[in-house]
Amino acid sequence: MAEKPRSKPDKIRCDACPVLCYIAEGRSGACDRYANHAGELVRLDPLTIIENSIESGAKAVPFLQGDDWDGDLVHSKRPFVTAVGAGTTYPDYKPAPFIVSQTVDDADMVTIVTEGIFSYCGVKVKIDTDRFLGHERDVVSVQGEPVGHVTTSEYGSKMLSLGGVEHLTGGSKKEGRVTCDTLLKLCNGEAVELDIDGGISVVVQAGHAPVVNGVEEKLMRVGCGSATIGMFASQWVDHVDEVIVVDDHITGILSEHQAGKMLDIPPTGIKVNGRRSTPGRYFQVAEPGTGWGGTDVDDPLTILKPSDPKTAWPGLRLLMVSTTGEQHGYFELDEDLQPRPAVLPDALRQSVDRIAENCEPSVCSVLFMGGAGGSLRSGVTENPVKLTNSVRSSLTHVSCGGANAYVWPGGGITVMADVLDMPSNSFGYVPTPALVAPIEFTMRLSDYVALGGHADHVKPIEEVLSPDVRRVGQIDPEADPTSHHNYSWKTRG
Repeated sequence: MAEKPRSKPDKIRCDACPVLCYIAEGRSGACDRYANHAGELVRLDPLTIIENSIESGAKAVPFLQGDDWDGDLVHSKRPFVTAVGAGTTYPDYKPAPFIVSQTVDDADMVTIVTEGIFSYCGVKVKIDTDRFLGHERDVVSVQGEPVGHVTTSEYGSKMLSLGGVEHLTGGSKKEGRVTCDTLLKLCNGEAVELDIDGGISVVVQAGHAPVVNGVEEKLMRVGCGSATIGMFASQWVDHVDEVIVVDDHITGILSEHQAGKMLDIPPTGIKVNGRRSTPGRYFQVAEPGTGWGGTDVDDPLTILKPSDPKTAWPGLRLLMVSTTGEQHGYFELDEDLQPRPAVLPDALRQSVDRIAENCEPSVCSVLFMGGAGGSLRSGVTENPVKLTNSVRSSLTHVSCGGANAYVWPGGGITVMADVLDMPSNSFGYVPTPALVAPIEFTMRLSDYVALGGHADHVKPIEEVLSPDVRRVGQIDPEADPTSHHNYSWKTRG
């Protein structure tokens, strides 16, 4: 007798994102966030609740204050329900997965939490280093796929803009997948190697020093060359005749600088290549690179012009130093007015060490940035523009995984949050591709009702607290004390 064919296990359809996976019993969907458990669609990651984290310095969401505010900005003794593990509002007609109420100082508060599917999202990466990491608009790639670009440098830091809808959905399928994977790793605190036009490689990890072309960076520059002279001129005046601070942006010369003039330092006849700006400040003394002060200079003497024989003199003492103090050289002019290496005097060594001492550790910062659109807002209210107006009026506070989020001015709800202020593994993805990120809206219950919120879905917090939730508490006191970003969230449940 022929054996009956085995029946395939029943599958259920997941509607948590546009992919609409069919999931077999005991299996998870493509995002690894939802699974089929005995024919029921279940969320795999537990809902995350922050408890008493503020007393140890974490940056969780503040509630609005009443007239009798006691100075506790965030009501640290109350639990805060984050959107991490909450689930999504997709498709748009659904109310948010959790709309939680609790009483705070006799005020009825409500927090609406959801994991948003962000196609319009990316990260801004701030890299504290003096090294050259490409020109503005240079393409940043991972696995040969473009994922972003170098953007405007800030003081002592290089900036990258990664992700965005054009990379997620506007290119090839591989570009979208690689971009999504890159964003996910960075937002969850993992290390990612980025390739920048021009053959530059940099390993970025939130809260860690960048690794540029295989070398771990140590220090962020103390300032540009001009600022360095302003800070340390008085420490040099009795020990050296001339100081040149080599910098990719503004190289400074002590005797010409205003600080030198006020200290009565005479002209020395030492000249540098470059375009003179104001006295003692020079642009473009060399090409950008990974050498002295973010230039391509390995030998600082190459930026010097011949000394002026009418002004310079034999025995003139010259200190050349980078903006981090990591590179320095001491020279004295010979009879032909040529600089010759000499032993660095102890007094100058102390000043060089002082420059390094005033440099902050080189570190990478990763800020998630996303636009909250239809699914998020309609999960809060049937009239989404009222939520936007409530945020603009400061009646509604926006947070991401319990971390304070900066809301950009202008239209819409565009938020930015430091990923290290959020619980571990706060981010997920869907293979559309898009990033999944937590977002919370906190307001008075009366304001929520007034903006047309889904009041019939409000639950008291007691119904949400259960043994299954993930409870995170204070920052680990054993974490690196030199970095306020080195958070270690403790799971207590």
